[in-house]
Amino acid sequence: MGKTFAEKIMAAKSGRRAVSASDIVTVKPDFVMSHDNSAAISKTFRGIGVDRVVCPEKVVIILDHCVPAASDKYANNHKVVREFVAEMGIENFFDINAGICHQVLPEQGFACPGELILGSDSHTTTYGAFGAFAAGIGRSEAAAIWATGELWLRVPETHRIEIGGRLPAGVTAKDVILSIIGQLGADGVLYKAVEFTGSAIDEMSLAGRMVLANMTVEMGGKIGYMTPNEETLTFVRSRSSRDFDVVTSDPDAEYERVIRYAAADFVPTLSCPHTVDNTAPVTDKAGTPFHQAVLGTCTNGRLEDLGLAARILKGRRISRRVRLLVFPASQEVYRDAMRQGILADLAEAGAVIMNSGCGPCLGAHEGVLADGEVCLSTANRNFKGRMGNPNSEVYLASPATVAASVLTGLITDPREFFQGGGR
Repeated sequence: MGKTFAEKIMAAKSGRRAVSASDIVTVKPDFVMSHDNSAAISKTFRGIGVDRVVCPEKVVIILDHCVPAASDKYANNHKVVREFVAEMGIENFFDINAGICHQVLPEQGFACPGELILGSDSHTTTYGAFGAFAAGIGRSEAAAIWATGELWLRVPETHRIEIGGRLPAGVTAKDVILSIIGQLGADGVLYKAVEFTGSAIDEMSLAGRMVLANMTVEMGGKIGYMTPNEETLTFVRSRSSRDFDVVTSDPDAEYERVIRYAAADFVPTLSCPHTVDNTAPVTDKAGTPFHQAVLGTCTNGRLEDLGLAARILKGRRISRRVRLLVFPASQEVYRDAMRQGILADLAEAGAVIMNSGCGPCLGAHEGVLADGEVCLSTANRNFKGRMGNPNSEVYLASPATVAASVLTGLITDPREFFQGGGR
């Protein structure tokens, strides 16, 4: 019997000849990522009783969750991180001017096929789009890696999701993953490896692939990944000089479950308050009023996403009933969008262009909602109080749906703005 991607990576990183699903293995990750929570991790690390980070070259720290600091609490948190980075000689540190961790890490060449990346953020699964085994871990686990260079993990069973055909016009990767989460549920693939495959995945852009991997955790997945296509490999080679091997599941690998979809069946989709798996077609909620829209976050803040929204909004004005906040996923994305005129098109339509960071996604600053307000967001979570106010509501949607909707101030099907094939 052949081996899955997850079994192969876990074997390689544990130094064992072979492992099987459900085995417990001790692995040495290639990189361990953290962000603003590095301050809390550093306190746990010091409590372990070691003096130095054993593998500073494997540690990547990116400040992004509340940048610039919104209060003295956040400012002091950042200060602790900066002092710890300097003390431990951690060179892979990116301050408040870099962007969101899940965009910055691959931009800086830390995500290659066949690697094991662990991060103290649940959406570390994003790097599965690059053919890496990438999983979120807790703060204490991150501290343990800083102290020892290794961690134990359980080898996950694998669910294979096959999507064949071509997506319809106006339907994006965000609609695909929201629809799948709605069908499988918030715990539908709990601690499973999810392998995305099929002709629709083969043709999907890197930005779209990152959306699928990013939101795999919203249905309970330990990792979400796919075999890198040529666009992905070209990106990786342009960012990293490290040698890497593309790891794939064997043709006769054993999957716990195989789920098949036809790309043509997907439609623009929403996650409705207050859970990600509470999904509905956009047409079912068309005409619903909202107050604020967010375009960005680690899910949909890439150049492709901003460009898609700008094409819909160019030459038009957003409704006076709503406000649109735009958060490019990184400073690189910000600069590229500026050079290409994308930010100008969005600003001229009435959007407020914000700095690269998580913004209101975690409810700390920059767009916290008022009582009774409704937000339409391209983010990945809409739990009660997620944007800082438990008396507000958040709908999740694609950049196309957000752009179409801010023109009317009501949730709107974006397909009227598309001709030809989807992306």
